[in-house]
Amino acid sequence: MIFDTDILVWIQRGNEKAAALVDKEVERYLSILSYMELLQTANSKKQHSTVKGFLRSYGFEILPLTENIGYRASIYIEEYSLSSGLRAGDAIIAATARENNMTLATGNAKHFRPIKDLTIKIFRP
Repeated sequence: MIFDTDILVWIQRGNEKAAALVDKEVERYLSILSYMELLQTANSKKQHSTVKGFLRSYGFEILPLTENIGYRASIYIEEYSLSSGLRAGDAIIAATARENNMTLATGNAKHFRPIKDLTIKIFRP
């Protein structure tokens, strides 16, 4: 399963339901965009190290941005940005999930529900 950034933020805030959601998955993935979003919230190299350690401790694999992911994300923007307000970051995360045939776990159903070919698991904190 691939996890949206918000799930990891919930874990970092101490949400046990979010941690349990991740714990029950053997294979845990993140889009490179989620990785970057987590790192950009850090205010120091020490916080960068903390984020990296957190991801290692859970065994997350970071999925790269590929040409196919970029292309699919651009299609999603064309199809859903005007009607649903889809933003580029969410389009990349959704495209990463879809291109890797994975379910996306997210607490932001509103952001991803309009994407018809995406399988999502809704998290409720």
